[in-house]
Amino acid sequence: MPLTEREIEVMNEIREWEKHLLNYEANDLQLTYEKYLERSFTLLPENVQHQFLSVIDTWLFHLHGMIQGSQIQMDAKERILSSGRVFNKELHQIEDLRKLDIDQLQYIAMQQIARHRLYSFAQGGLAGTGGPLLLGTDIPAMAVINLRVVQLIAMTYGFEVNTPYEMMSSLKVFHTATLPPRLQKEGWSNLRSEMSSSDDHYFYEGNEEISDVTWLEQPIQQLLKAMVITIFRKRLIQGIPVVSMAIGAGTNYQLTRKVTEFAHNYYKLRYLNQKEEI
Repeated sequence: MPLTEREIEVMNEIREWEKHLLNYEANDLQLTYEKYLERSFTLLPENVQHQFLSVIDTWLFHLHGMIQGSQIQMDAKERILSSGRVFNKELHQIEDLRKLDIDQLQYIAMQQIARHRLYSFAQGGLAGTGGPLLLGTDIPAMAVINLRVVQLIAMTYGFEVNTPYEMMSSLKVFHTATLPPRLQKEGWSNLRSEMSSSDDHYFYEGNEEISDVTWLEQPIQQLLKAMVITIFRKRLIQGIPVVSMAIGAGTNYQLTRKVTEFAHNYYKLRYLNQKEEI
């Protein structure tokens, strides 16, 4: 089915974003840091490296499953369908959302995106108070918020995340979205190639390894953020650690902004590609 004029316009917006992503050039400092991180990691015995990355993958799989099967996610799924029924009363399951046009789907997706960016901002502000418990739970909380919003964006565009294929796709979208910009181009290219070879698969047939040494940069940045918060938490303005709270809130917001922008473009592109193939 040929795309409408509006859908072609959205497709061009995605291509412009993609062009910017693929043309990103890392500076010397970023490349040096990447080499230092890789060199440091390779100092570990090879079996320890594999075990460490395997633990992260297993944790992400379990976390994804817990979020996907939670009551709060089920309720969010129903809210998405209810929002869709405002435009079309004949929506009964997630796949039916593909009957809506691109502007209607973008409207529903932006509601989820705005809500989760706010959650990240609030979470970062709380972590920025410097409390040991709040700082200690910051990385798991951010993983939950960002994995959850990727799942909700996928569902908004009619992709149910409870199948093996869609689960792996959403995890790889999350992984690539959290990479530094200089490393995202390879992940995006892999997602694009899997997208073009996909034919509504149920089982995932590609590489099921998610984490690698390059992804460790994001958790390390979160740990560095925690150190900076700890340094600034005693600088109070009228009894409130404003500086450390601003650092926490701003950093977490920017991470979720990056994840949601990447995931939104990916699922919009999948929706438009499938519509074009019908």
